[in-house]
Amino acid sequence: MASSMRSLFTDHSRYVESFRRFLSNSTEHQCMQEFMDKKLPGIIASIGDTKSEIKILSIGGGAGEIDLQILSKVQAQYPGVHIINEVVEPSAEQITKYKELVAKTSNLENIKFAWHKETSSEYQNRMMEKKELQRWDFIHMIQMLYYVKDIPATLKFFHSLLATNAKILIILVSGASSWQKLWEKYGPRLPRNDLCQYVTSSDLTQMLDELGIKYECYDLLSTMDISDCFIDGNENGDLLWDFLTETCNFNTTAPPDLKAEIMKDLQKPEFSIKKEGKVLFNNSLSFIVVEA
Repeated sequence: MASSMRSLFTDHSRYVESFRRFLSNSTEHQCMQEFMDKKLPGIIASIGDTKSEIKILSIGGGAGEIDLQILSKVQAQYPGVHIINEVVEPSAEQITKYKELVAKTSNLENIKFAWHKETSSEYQNRMMEKKELQRWDFIHMIQMLYYVKDIPATLKFFHSLLATNAKILIILVSGASSWQKLWEKYGPRLPRNDLCQYVTSSDLTQMLDELGIKYECYDLLSTMDISDCFIDGNENGDLLWDFLTETCNFNTTAPPDLKAEIMKDLQKPEFSIKKEGKVLFNNSLSFIVVEA
């Protein structure tokens, strides 16, 4: 994500910690919550019309926090209707956390859960081999397209799985966020990892246009407090540097000139705003709703 595991560090535990620091220093989840509360009810208003059950497919569902928020909105829209919720998630650790969350959450009696430990492309291959494609009423891909090798083919495939009135919700960093500027300027000078790619809503809407797929795009402002990045030897700042650059121990291993250049840029208005003594990086998100 800006908030998901966009790259894999060699030291996985350090990556998990840097991601945790990102979440605690950013308004990422609050931003998603605002969208779920204000926009999602209208988006899902017709996905279950005249249907005896609603089928939801979560691609890259992680530990399930956002998934359960989505499910509660669907339940509120269609009280008592049976819901099938299938989750495609490559991390066994995340699936375990998801199952634990479900176990301690009430009011899920009318929802049947199934988890598949696989990537979206593994799911796609498995479905193609079966030759009987299941239709879905709502598919969501939250902060996961950074890991997909062929995004247009993935969009086309999942779009083909939509039932009548169905929708796909895609969340990823906005083309208007500072991630886009950071990647464009420094991506070629940072160590790359074949498992992830730099992609924002600008790239995605262009792909959808080329595929002739209808969509709506909503942008919501989110920020990340990176003030600690400018304090020498600050542990929180070091971990945020790792997250910003997708590089393990960036602060201690980066060439000094590269670090100085990024540090200077991050304090400029086109990357961050300064407010009440804090430096707030633009982490804005795009919510793209694809129509059947």
